[in-house]
Amino acid sequence: QLKDVVLEGGYAFGRAHGGMKLFDYMGTDERFSKLFNQTGFTIAVVKKALEVYQGFKDVNVLVDVGGGVGNTLGVVISKYPNIKGINFDLTCAL
Repeated sequence: QLKDVVLEGGYAFGRAHGGMKLFDYMGTDERFSKLFNQTGFTIAVVKKALEVYQGFKDVNVLVDVGGGVGNTLGVVISKYPNIKGINFDLTCAL
């Protein structure tokens, strides 16, 4: 599948899963969804960004639309505990 996507273009995940998009598939496979949400990539990137970005220092409420299980929001709030965090996503992503 990957070779075909490289040569012809398209969406590799969809080709491998009958045209299904990643987040739609996550709603059908709890094990895959849990694994996807437990990856540390987002956490590492956000922690690094917060070392230099100061834009949250005066924020009182932060809404993460499409926030999955809340990894990104959790990292921000751990640095800025004064922020009230609201994580909003589809049920299948939580």
